[in-house]
Amino acid sequence: MSGFLKWLATLPPFAQIPLILAAFVAVAGIVIFFIEIAPRTGRQYTVIRLLVCVLAPLGIFFALGSIWWAAAGAAVLGALFFLLDYRSKQGAGYLFQLVGFLSPAVFLLAIGLVYPTVATFFKAFMNSRGTSFVGFQNFAYVFGQESNRVAIINTIIWVLVVPAFSTIAGLAYAVFVDKARGEKFLKALVFMPMAISFVGASIIWKFVYDANAPGTPQIGLLNGIITFFGGQPVDFINIAPWNNLFLMVILIWVQTGFAMVVLSAAIKGVPAEQMEAAQLDGTNAWQRFTNVTVPGIRSSLIVVLTTISIASLKVFDIVQTMTGGANGTNVLANAVYAQKLEEGRASAFAVILFILVLPIIIYNVRQMRLQKEIR
Repeated sequence: MSGFLKWLATLPPFAQIPLILAAFVAVAGIVIFFIEIAPRTGRQYTVIRLLVCVLAPLGIFFALGSIWWAAAGAAVLGALFFLLDYRSKQGAGYLFQLVGFLSPAVFLLAIGLVYPTVATFFKAFMNSRGTSFVGFQNFAYVFGQESNRVAIINTIIWVLVVPAFSTIAGLAYAVFVDKARGEKFLKALVFMPMAISFVGASIIWKFVYDANAPGTPQIGLLNGIITFFGGQPVDFINIAPWNNLFLMVILIWVQTGFAMVVLSAAIKGVPAEQMEAAQLDGTNAWQRFTNVTVPGIRSSLIVVLTTISIASLKVFDIVQTMTGGANGTNVLANAVYAQKLEEGRASAFAVILFILVLPIIIYNVRQMRLQKEIR
């Protein structure tokens, strides 16, 4: 495998693309072929399944440059899998076909998610070079430094403020613009920031918050308005702790469009009969909203809140672009980047961030299961 990749790297870029695509198509075709013949009965198909179960892991391990006994162990495990498949209650070939369909996704998840998570967890207890075990020293550093505690507190504030304001603004816009004249155009304006990267949005808001010395022309929009009415320019980015709020406005501005689109679709799904029945009962608009609309879109509200909460926990681009974490604006994700040369400390920050994200994900999954049970 490494030899093939080295050879591929020597070719011109435009020659590499078709070869990579051809290799992918060939591998996919082979997998589909074996999955197709897996459930067929007969001695020849049994022999084919046996050979694939034994030779496939053996060949993969050798292609990845593994040692011979590891490849032999993989072949033995493949043979055991063949026996399980052969004795399956659903018939021979069922497990073979099932694993064939799931293995690409499982392989990508293992490489891109499971392995990095486990490796990061272990590195959090190692020194900066990963050569010796240091226990909880990295976590003691995280919680022992005032700047790190500020980053943790700021991250928690982001999670409390941004999802609440984004959801409220998106819900209000979805309710008031719903079925209004020019609804599509007005919603497109609010959703447009979602098409901008966080770095691009930060640069836009940098021009909004920019401050020059008093008596000089002001490039920043807000300070231009302030000085026009006779006020003094305000350095929004450096006024702690309010500068954190000004940075949160950027993420609220971006995420409001997402909340508006999801909640608007949910509102349109509320049965009109319920609204008409509530109106016949003499309820006013606010009572219909709180007692009919909000309960009807509860699952969508949870999805919006949890999604924006996770985005708030992982916020990095905005802080790095606007302040670099200076002046009391640092957050956990930016702290991970700042410690990039100290793998142990950076991993400790990442583990803390993972622990903060985990309850939100668990809550979201539980709510989705409850909704399935209700349906």
